Amino acid sequence: MVDLKGQYEGIKSEVNNSITEVLESSTFINGPHVHAFQKELEDYLGVKHVIPCANGTDALQICMMGLGLKPGDEVITADFTFAATVEVIALLNLTPVLVDVEPDTFNIDPKAIEKAITPKTKAIVPVHLFGQCANMDAIMELAEKHNLYVIEDNAQAIGASHTFENGEKKKAGTIGHVASTSFFPSKNLGCYGDGGAIFTDDDDLAHTIRGMVNHGMYKRYHHDVVGVNSRLDSIQAGVLRAKLPNLDSYNRSRRNAAEKYSKAFEGQSNIVVPKFSNCEMGPCEDCSCHVFHQYTLRILNEKRDALVQHLNDKGVPCGVYYPIPLHSQKAYRDDRYNEANFPVTNQLVKEVISLPMHTELDDEQIEFITNLVINFVNG
Repeated sequence: MVDLKGQYEGIKSEVNNSITEVLESSTFINGPHVHAFQKELEDYLGVKHVIPCANGTDALQICMMGLGLKPGDEVITADFTFAATVEVIALLNLTPVLVDVEPDTFNIDPKAIEKAITPKTKAIVPVHLFGQCANMDAIMELAEKHNLYVIEDNAQAIGASHTFENGEKKKAGTIGHVASTSFFPSKNLGCYGDGGAIFTDDDDLAHTIRGMVNHGMYKRYHHDVVGVNSRLDSIQAGVLRAKLPNLDSYNRSRRNAAEKYSKAFEGQSNIVVPKFSNCEMGPCEDCSCHVFHQYTLRILNEKRDALVQHLNDKGVPCGVYYPIPLHSQKAYRDDRYNEANFPVTNQLVKEVISLPMHTELDDEQIEFITNLVINFVNG
């Protein structure tokens, strides 16, 4: 699904030099590479504060801690996403409220959000799934109307942009009150272990969070807030510094591969290709509406599971993201949920399949994969 070794070959000297610098300096925690990466990512995103941390799940949890959400507060998020999003809500004894998603973008449906808002609702967590932003115009409007926090889960869309209805463009993760991201190795900007970060323009919130990621300390052995131990180590920061200057190039490569995939699938009635929600023309050189963390198809003729097996048999990796709705997971089942409220999610889990997507895909590989898919689906 990803070719991290091929990507490494293109930045080998930069990565190796960064790791060597950390080893020779022995500044393994909060070293110069961490502080430099923080500043470089702030500049790239156009955000005032980046707070690195240990992983994307921690980042999301710390966002909620920093906002002072209390047990029993309701947090609305998407039913169709990875469990980490709802996991941290539950861990903090908040009340997760899962809602349906849009059938074309797979992102949270603002109409479903509005229906789910109650006097106990305190926050919305839009997940920018598979590499493109949720409908942030509508979500920010709802948040302002109901005085809610917006916490962007940007684990899959770093480098993507959202173009507002007024023409303004902002990077994913810089729109809401606070955002989290993951640097898991397979992400568009991935390190060689675990890593994450939090973004915000709020000075006071940033100050609170900086203490929280380091045991609640601003001064050694002075614990001013309840915190956790969640720090990005210097070796991972060095790897990320080597990759960050290439992020836009990596994302262009992904969009180009996605365009070739989609072109090959044109006219296939049983195959639905991803939609570019912010770009009518599809991928282009200066477009960043979708950065394709995943390239996800919908297979409409009930052959999805058989297609997965067929591709595996042919040595082609693929993924089903995600096979079970969160509201159906044992850990998150709740009598409040009605199956009638999740028609899109319940359909998507039967239809979606993600094909290999990474910076090293070439035309021959794409042609081989698309021919396998088309021949099987139509066979």
